[in-house]
Order: sequence, then C-alpha cells, then structure tokens
Amino acid sequence: MPALDLAQLSILLLLLLILILGSGIWIAVGLGLIGLVAMGLTTPVPLGQVLATTVWSASTSWTLAALPLFIWMGEILFRTRLSEEMFKGLAPWLQWLPGRLLHVNVVGCGIFAAVSGSSAATCATIGKIALPELEKRGYNQSMALGTLAGSGTLGLLIPPSIPMVVYAVTANVSVLQVFLAGFLPGLLVMGLYSGYIIVWSLLNPGKTPPRDPPMSFRAKMRESAKLIPCLLLILAVFLSLILGLATATECAAWGVAGALALAAWTGTLTWTTFSQSLMSATRLSCMIMLIVAGAAFTTAAMAYTGIPVALAEWVQGLNLTPGKLALALTVMYIILGCLVDGISMIVLTAVIVLPMIKQAGFDLVWFGIYLVIHVEMAQITPPVGFNLFVLQNMSGRDTLTVAKAAFPFFILLNVAVIIITMYPEIALVLPRMAFPG
Repeated sequence: MPALDLAQLSILLLLLLILILGSGIWIAVGLGLIGLVAMGLTTPVPLGQVLATTVWSASTSWTLAALPLFIWMGEILFRTRLSEEMFKGLAPWLQWLPGRLLHVNVVGCGIFAAVSGSSAATCATIGKIALPELEKRGYNQSMALGTLAGSGTLGLLIPPSIPMVVYAVTANVSVLQVFLAGFLPGLLVMGLYSGYIIVWSLLNPGKTPPRDPPMSFRAKMRESAKLIPCLLLILAVFLSLILGLATATECAAWGVAGALALAAWTGTLTWTTFSQSLMSATRLSCMIMLIVAGAAFTTAAMAYTGIPVALAEWVQGLNLTPGKLALALTVMYIILGCLVDGISMIVLTAVIVLPMIKQAGFDLVWFGIYLVIHVEMAQITPPVGFNLFVLQNMSGRDTLTVAKAAFPFFILLNVAVIIITMYPEIALVLPRMAFPG
C-alpha cells in the first residue's frame, strides 16, 4: 500500500478510535472494532480466524494467571483493618519529621502497595482511616488530600502491580524483571513525596499541628506490633522474587494465602468479605482480560496494515535522540492520561510505541517502569483520574479541588520520569543482580 494511503488509513483509524472512546462503548469492544475495520480495508485474510487465534493466544498466557491472584490479594486486604492498624503503627515513628503525620500517607501507601497491586485499593484503604484522623488533628486538608492522591499511585509502581503484569505480557518481557525494576523507582517516588512534605511544612509552619506527646520505645513497638505480619508478608514476597525462589504467579498465590491468613488473624475474614473480595476481583480481572484480548486482536490487525513499521521508519527518519523521544512520549502519555485509564494506555499504544523504543535502544524492562509512572500520573489527572474520584467521595470535595491538591505530586512524578531517564540504572540494577545474563 502506498505511503499516502497508509497516512489516510492511520488518520481514519485514529478518528474512529476517538469517536468510539467518546461514545462510551467498552474499550475492549472498541479495540476489536478498530481491528476489524483495519483488516477489512487492507487484507483478504479471514477475520474470524485471526480474531479467534489472537484472542486465544492472549488469554492462555500462563503469566496472566498472576493477574487475578494479585487483584484478589488486594481485595482481601482492602476489607481488613490493615489501614487502621497501619496508621496507629506508623504514626509514633514519624512524628519527628517536619510534616509529621502527613508522612504516614506516603509510608502507609508504600507498605500497602507492596501487598495490593492496585492504586485505587491503596488510596481507598489508607484514605479511609488517614483522612478523618488528619482532619481531626487539624492538618491542612489540601495537603492531606494531595498526599493521599499522590501516594495512592504507589500501588502501581511498587510490586506487585497489575499494570506491570499487563505491560510484561504485552511487551513479551519477564514479569519478574519488571517487578524487580519497580522497587527502587518506588522508593525514589516516596522520597520525592516526603521531601516535598518536609519543604512545604518548613515554609508553612503554622499549618502543621504540634507533635503528639512523646512515647517510649516499648510503647512504639506495642503500637506497631500488628504491622509485623503484614511486613513479613511483604518481605517473603520480595525475597522470593529477588532470590528467584518463585515465579511471579507463584508469589501471587502465596500472597493470596498470606492475605487470607492476615484477614483471619484480624477477625475480618467472614463469608461475606470472602465472597465480596472474590466477586470484585473476578469482575476487575474479566474487564482487564477483555481489554487485553481486544488489544491483541488490534495489534495483529495493525501488523497486517503495515502502519507500525511505517511509523517506526518515519520516527527513525526524524533522527530524534533517545532523550527527545522520551520527552515526546511523555507529552503523549500525559494527554492520553486525561482520556483513558492506565491499562488502556498500555495496550492501546504498545503496538506503535514498542518498535520505536527498540530502535532507540531503550531497555524494554526500563520502559515498563517509565510507562507505569505515566499510568500513575493518569490516576491523578482529570477528568478520568480514578484516585480523584475515590478521594472526592471520601472528602465530599469536588474533583477540581482534589485535582488541585494533587497537582504538586503530578509534577513530582514528572521529576521521577526525568531522573530514571537520566539514570536508568535505578530501575535496572535489581533485575541485573537477579538475572546477571
């Protein structure tokens, strides 16, 4: 097909995609329709055979077995008293920092992220107890909302992470390596958040309440005792991953067993909570799997059109440096984050972006972390940022107010992207330690 026809086809498919997304049709169905139109216009290959083959191949990946397990683990913990115990356990240790209990949001979300894999679950679970406590103690509501919105996104960056599993399957890279690559960038983002809280509190001393009365070391340990099982679960999953003792899917299975044990230990494991967590995890898993299947068919259809190859050659002809390409993709993903959810961002763009990334010489494992940070941004970007909706319902404030409070943390995520782009070893050092070859 001539280049002009490819350009016209690309514009047609892009406009059709925008129309479908704007109409409210399920994203998975919309992706399938785009694939059908693309193949119908360009190739005589039987559509039914390609559809059946690609959907089956995408759905039977053993790696994807980790996805519903990690989702279920997060749903189980979401229904425990973990958030309340986490706040009480962390608060005595963080009183000395400027900003005081605002740091509980960051550290608490980081801990819960390591056992949940979901941004929304992390934000809702920690926010459910932290927001009323912070307001009761007189903390600035805007900072309380902002820290919760930003820190809630850690559920995507600190493994286990649902978007990481989706990316690894889409890009055909090791889930385990992508998981390992997320730990240090996750700590980096936590450090940026806490650093901002410290600077803000020093510049606004009147907006931070006085610290609670000091506690003895024994009293602090007593308050934190109930966190020990959760920390042991995190440590077990982390060591199993980094030492290669278990695959990501096996870690997910053990994580579910550990989450059930924690729920039983806290007395929240009832038949109602068990069935609710199972049904909620099933619904979310089915939604994501349907999107992955639709994206797989669209990817196959795009390969028949020749658009990805032509686009990659066009980008190569621009002679963009890797840094300029990363900047261009950042702008693209920020715009996409205003329109679609994170899972859709990954599967919609993979077929176009991954060839460019390979040609530019970027590591695909590193790019997974780069992409997940942009998915984090989408969680706090209006109008479809899910963390904004969670906090809006919790606080009773409008979405614009919550988005304004979260904006500094959106900027900090951009800073994190710049840092890992300049120093990719931050993301790659752990995977290379675990997999020297």
